[in-house]
Amino acid sequence: MTSWFSPEEMTAIGLSLKVASVAALASLPLGVAVAWLLARRRFPGKALLDALVHLPLVLPPVVMGYALLVMFGSQGPIGAWLHDTFGITLAFRWTGAALACAVMGFPLMVRAIRLSIENVDRKLEQAAATLGAAPWRVFLTVTLPLAWPGLVAGAALAFAKALGEFGATITFVSAIPGETQTLSSAIYGLMQVPGGEAGIWRLAAVSLLISLGALLLSEWLVRRKRSAEDEA
Repeated sequence: MTSWFSPEEMTAIGLSLKVASVAALASLPLGVAVAWLLARRRFPGKALLDALVHLPLVLPPVVMGYALLVMFGSQGPIGAWLHDTFGITLAFRWTGAALACAVMGFPLMVRAIRLSIENVDRKLEQAAATLGAAPWRVFLTVTLPLAWPGLVAGAALAFAKALGEFGATITFVSAIPGETQTLSSAIYGLMQVPGGEAGIWRLAAVSLLISLGALLLSEWLVRRKRSAEDEA
């Protein structure tokens, strides 16, 4: 494989996989919590929270990237606090790319998980509560296992979205080779270079194969779980 790709292209592929994986896995706990809140609770401001969760889907990615730069940049309120307190810098770092990708993929993750939780039979949850299970135990032993296909689908969608994210990441962390240059930004860079068509096609094919593989794997895992449940 290394003979097919240049060292810079291999670095971009590896970085994209790392960024997408961290973005999907790190946002999963919060995605589950928000999805459960929207699916199972009524509270003032629920419509506003729902709208805020889905905001990255309708705003231009560049706007989201600029907002992240303002908030998490070295001079931003959150970014300055993180740097002064923990020595963490997100702007123009691969961790910042993961944050931007997580934000852009979060709505897709939450929607998939929320739909799965809403499809869980509430009578099963009520039965567990009647038998004395605490709310957290009902969630962990009843709701979460039954909503597992949604978690897999949500994580896969977030991963695929992160793999192809461009606008927010390049605005927030730029496209620094070896540090923040992902597949999308590498493809964009090759578009500016005469004779870069071959590299563009190679990286585009890799992006397609990885994203398609992630979606197919998630579908296979969901089908396997359902088959196991049916046999049981």
